[in-house]
Amino acid sequence: MAELDGRSLTLAQVVAVARRHETVSLAPSAIPGIDAARDFVDRTLAAGDVVYGLSTGFGKFSDRTIPAADTAILQRNLILSHACALGEPLPAEVVRAVMLLRANALCHGHSGIRRATLQLLLDALNAGVHPVIPSQGSLGASGDLAPLSHMALVLIGEGEAEYRGERFPGGEAMRRAGLKAVDLAAKEGLALINGTQVMTAIGALAAYDARRLCAVADVAAALTCEALTGITAAFDEKVHELRPHPGQRASAANLRRLLAGSRLALPSQPGRVQDAYSLRCAPQVHGACRDAVEYAAATVERELDAVTDNPLVFPATGEAISGGNFHGEPVALALDFLGIALAELADISERRTERLVNPALSNGLPAFLSSNGGVNSGFMVTQYAAASLVSENKVWSHPASVDSIPSSANQEDHVSMGTTAARKARTILGNAEKVLAIELLCAAQAAGMRGAEGLSPAGRAVFGRLREDIPPVREDVAMYPLMEAAEGLVRSGAVLAAAESACGPLL
Repeated sequence: MAELDGRSLTLAQVVAVARRHETVSLAPSAIPGIDAARDFVDRTLAAGDVVYGLSTGFGKFSDRTIPAADTAILQRNLILSHACALGEPLPAEVVRAVMLLRANALCHGHSGIRRATLQLLLDALNAGVHPVIPSQGSLGASGDLAPLSHMALVLIGEGEAEYRGERFPGGEAMRRAGLKAVDLAAKEGLALINGTQVMTAIGALAAYDARRLCAVADVAAALTCEALTGITAAFDEKVHELRPHPGQRASAANLRRLLAGSRLALPSQPGRVQDAYSLRCAPQVHGACRDAVEYAAATVERELDAVTDNPLVFPATGEAISGGNFHGEPVALALDFLGIALAELADISERRTERLVNPALSNGLPAFLSSNGGVNSGFMVTQYAAASLVSENKVWSHPASVDSIPSSANQEDHVSMGTTAARKARTILGNAEKVLAIELLCAAQAAGMRGAEGLSPAGRAVFGRLREDIPPVREDVAMYPLMEAAEGLVRSGAVLAAAESACGPLL
């Protein structure tokens, strides 16, 4: 069980809750701060003080004072009016991560939400009530207002939610789960929706998967290197010690371990002194991508414990401060960088695939990895598919964070587009997984033709795992099931596990 205190949430815990449905509870240490913040809100309202979002309207309407009798209506109307997201719903794992992150931010004790309302959010998460949150419509500036409003709708008995595989009106989903919708009190609507949790949730899952994909890229490059009888001198530790980028050194170390014991990939090869860049420079390219992924992951990990609503209340000093922690720029920049890095992993992978299938570049392999070319096209069009995905990624890699468009009558005059950056990064990640799967598929076919007995122990383990699900292609077959199977082995972690079973944990 994960205990939320607003200060110690990790990427691994996010994944456990989002994907494995680990239950969540409120840490006892968080309760005094939550209650103190709520008491401060109640005292402020009782004193008649004018505070943004408590006794005023929102955005451009911040100059409108709201009578105390209307504060509850104000919060409900906020949720209803801001539920303006549209498009395909976010996957359940993302919705669960969103709920978890929003709850964690509220645990910090600077939002002023009632403990019972926060507990209802946790109860809905633990019960598997997943609000239907459309994926489009956030500017990522005053937080993820629109999509988070769809999350909050279900807590007040509105909107829609998925529960036990069925989609229901929000109130019905809550009733079936044995939960009672809440009437929001002052500040609570704003506390639920004013934050960066949608972009951060998408980014957290993407960053977690991207770390693993960096290791998979090294596995794929190593198997391709063996299939192409590559020159391993380029991975010599002495070379990489002269360039102190941690990702490059890690990737080179992985390649050395993966290729140890190979009789195909050797320190030197007759008639060749160096390989093409897609092999020789794999540590440099993969390493740069690794460093970018780590930057993105570190940024997201910090944001997991950020308090991003507005205004923030400070009971100890008696202040309610209207600031800008909801602005998504830190996450937006990081997730744009993440997408670019993942696109590059796919880009260099596709170039290795081209070398595997092109007889002019493959060091003696049959054209398109077909033993009966002409009658059979072999793996010709698998490379087409990889090239298509790589080209698509080039479009998706245009940074969202360089764009801005004013909103709320120019009150919110610079926005981050962070959720667009997050969604793009997730799309690029999916495409990169497919491209690396295609490389592994082709590399296994090529290794079998070259002689799998010459592979390194790690190479044989990966080759064997691929062959468990994917037979060698001797005559033309429908290729897409083989590609899908390879993608499944990449996504599930099976390929990486096979490699590590032979050479130990990769960096």
